[in-house]
Amino acid sequence: SIIKKQRQEMQLLIAELKDRDKELNDMVAVHQRHIQAWESDRHKILTLAQRCSSLTSDLNDKKAVIKSLTRRIQLLESQQNESKATLENTQQRFKELTQKVTDSSVCCQALEEKNETLHCSVLELSVKTGQLQAREQELLTMLRLKDTALVETTDHITEFTSQLKKLEGALRAVKSEDFCLNRDQTELNMTLRELMLQTNKLKDTLSERMKENSRQQEEILHLKEENSCLRSELALAVEKAQRKDELYQFAKSKQARNEKELSSLRQV
Repeated sequence: SIIKKQRQEMQLLIAELKDRDKELNDMVAVHQRHIQAWESDRHKILTLAQRCSSLTSDLNDKKAVIKSLTRRIQLLESQQNESKATLENTQQRFKELTQKVTDSSVCCQALEEKNETLHCSVLELSVKTGQLQAREQELLTMLRLKDTALVETTDHITEFTSQLKKLEGALRAVKSEDFCLNRDQTELNMTLRELMLQTNKLKDTLSERMKENSRQQEEILHLKEENSCLRSELALAVEKAQRKDELYQFAKSKQARNEKELSSLRQV
């Protein structure tokens, strides 16, 4: 009866050992699956890290391009401000020259009116001289006075004529300078339009680059969040693997104790 009891106990122990062996095999298979999952996660993390580094380098390149475009825009804005200042100075100078031309025209008109008045006076004097030729002996003194006045008037007319010629030359010079100023103003307006077009194009390119940069930053943030989630999952997987390793060590020690007991029972 003792041997039967021992045999029954041995059979129970053997069945229990078989169950424990099956549990250990299941645990080893699960552990292998976890290791494979950990390897795949590690490979994903390395791939994401490489992608993150490439995106970071692309972002740095885009930042350098944006900085160069910003400097170019600043340079174009400074050139535009200089062109505006030059245009304003030219317009002011054109206004001054226009005022001078107007004043010269008024002065010329006044001199022409005075010249016409003097010419009329000369004609009147000539008529009076013809009428007074019969009374030449009587009015000799008055005629001499008239001749003196006529000479003075002639001198004045000559002087006014020379001044009029000078004013006409100045008017022609002012008109030529006005034509040059108009041509310069037209060229400056064309240059200003070209600069405005280039500035608008550069602003559009900058806005597109900024939008692309924001999209890339959102993608980087999403990748960082995925990386943090994968790291947390990896930490949980490592912790689970450590626990399973401890359970495996505990089962192994228990199996060793059972083997010792089985060997002692075999000796008995």
